[in-house]
Amino acid sequence: MEAPHLLVEQSGPILWLTLNRPERLNAFSPEMIAGLTREIERAAADDAVRVIVLSGAGRAFCAGGDVKTMGQANGPQAYDHIGRLNRLILMMRSCEKPIIAAVHGVAAGAGFNLALACDLILAAEDSQFILSFAKVGLVSDGGGSYWLPRLVGPHLAKQFFFTAEPIPARRLYELGVLSEVVPAERLREAVETLALQLASGPTKAIGKQKRLIEHALTATLEEILEEERLIQGLMVETEDHREGVAAFKEKRKPLFLGK
Repeated sequence: MEAPHLLVEQSGPILWLTLNRPERLNAFSPEMIAGLTREIERAAADDAVRVIVLSGAGRAFCAGGDVKTMGQANGPQAYDHIGRLNRLILMMRSCEKPIIAAVHGVAAGAGFNLALACDLILAAEDSQFILSFAKVGLVSDGGGSYWLPRLVGPHLAKQFFFTAEPIPARRLYELGVLSEVVPAERLREAVETLALQLASGPTKAIGKQKRLIEHALTATLEEILEEERLIQGLMVETEDHREGVAAFKEKRKPLFLGK
């Protein structure tokens, strides 16, 4: 029986979603995309999940599109496939839970863009990122055309897309694209440490802050000021806010419950 293309593991408050096509460097399959969409949608509504981690099995994070099947799809088929990928990306961005990408090996094409769609990216120091679309006569899919210019500016984004040259993790860290770069053998430990830190925080407030930052990419200052005002009116009535204030006054560490 063929192994599932997505491994799902709940470890306390952390949901680990592992891309599982190591023989194809975890290139996307319809099953994988559907599984990711389903699990993130479920996690968004599950109070027991406070942080989501995306990782890859084997030697790589994700090679993006499967080169083995490239050239077989016509326009309408490609349109439908990318529509399913788009649903996943939008689900990730609307999910009010932090999503961490744990990248090792290679993140290429839409696999790079999948990492960009996460809220934080931790990478092994020997990992590489490649916007490989131009190598096969394609344009970006999965939102890279949206995320990368906002992170590194339009000129450098064009260079990365046009040349399709590998980008070392260290350079992307220096550009502010990656949250942290660590030795490969320490990647899981570093991801777990960060995930547990976030999971012990006020996750309702973190989720709303994620929503504000997402909206701020396209909103006016006036719109964000009003949205902050409205959300803060809700947050001051949460249990986590009361606990945070009490802990500050009592000089102790707060015990946030995400409520």
